[in-house]
Amino acid sequence: MPSRRQAMGTMLAAGGMAVAPRRVGAAPVDAATMVSTWDFGAAANAAGIARLRAGGSLLDAVEAAGKVAEADPANHSVGYSGYPDRDGRVTLDAVIMDDAGNSGAVAALEDTTHAISVARAVMEHTPHVMLVGEGATRFARDRGFLATRLLTPESEAAWREWLKTAAYHPQANIENQGLPGRPGDARNHDTIGILARDERGRMAGGCTTSGMAFKMHGRVGDSPIVGAGLYVERAVGGATATGVGEEVVRIAGAARVVAGMRAGLAPMAACEEAVRHIANLRGDAIRGVQVGFLALDHRGRVGAFCLLPGFTYAVSDANGSTRVLKASSLFGA
Repeated sequence: MPSRRQAMGTMLAAGGMAVAPRRVGAAPVDAATMVSTWDFGAAANAAGIARLRAGGSLLDAVEAAGKVAEADPANHSVGYSGYPDRDGRVTLDAVIMDDAGNSGAVAALEDTTHAISVARAVMEHTPHVMLVGEGATRFARDRGFLATRLLTPESEAAWREWLKTAAYHPQANIENQGLPGRPGDARNHDTIGILARDERGRMAGGCTTSGMAFKMHGRVGDSPIVGAGLYVERAVGGATATGVGEEVVRIAGAARVVAGMRAGLAPMAACEEAVRHIANLRGDAIRGVQVGFLALDHRGRVGAFCLLPGFTYAVSDANGSTRVLKASSLFGA
């Protein structure tokens, strides 16, 4: 097994090291039980930790955390009240996974609030990993998930405003700057990614989103894809992604971060390596684009890294004490 320094050197060399900008953000965190992306991850973590303390499993905790964001009408990037696609339809993507490789996912799910719960049902009640579109929605009804109108008046109004120009100009980190965005602009999307561990170092994770605002109908990003938006591996750790999903899919981002930790990188360094790889690979194509990774290893060490400043994440210990931190960034002040 290479040393951390050797592994870092090898992987960053493979990434090209063509970019050498400043690094800005928080130091690594140790001894975490649950981490989630963005400021709204703090409320999600609280629900997940409460479920653990009540005797729930790691999967129970991840599901409970995801459901908080999915049911929040003020959150227009996850679940109920999510911004619709170009046809005015709210479609949801989600995945859940444990460190033994058990996983379930849904994509383009409609009229169902808790996509993460449907994803868990796929894992536990089918021989498959992912169901999509009408099949996913039909499966949800068969499992007893009630039909719910996800498009709220506020989200519909934003969509109708967008239709006046039908122009898409994503704004990095708009989910942390207050919604909706500037009139006429598409409101950028985001995700909640969740990672949890117990005192034995066992792990699980989840990711749920309503996807890119005003996307083409049928578009699926990284969030529900095992290895892209989420990956968890026993005795190593887990990673989740946020930002523009197409860029994460192109490098199998979460799996790459976990591979970095398996090779000996600390979570922070593994996240940084993946971000640098995107920057070197894509060059000018990612100008103004946000991508971030959040990682938790089986010992409780946390790391996060992103392309642009502004990505935040919530870190909780076993007692529920939570901090919201700013991720280190490759570009910007």
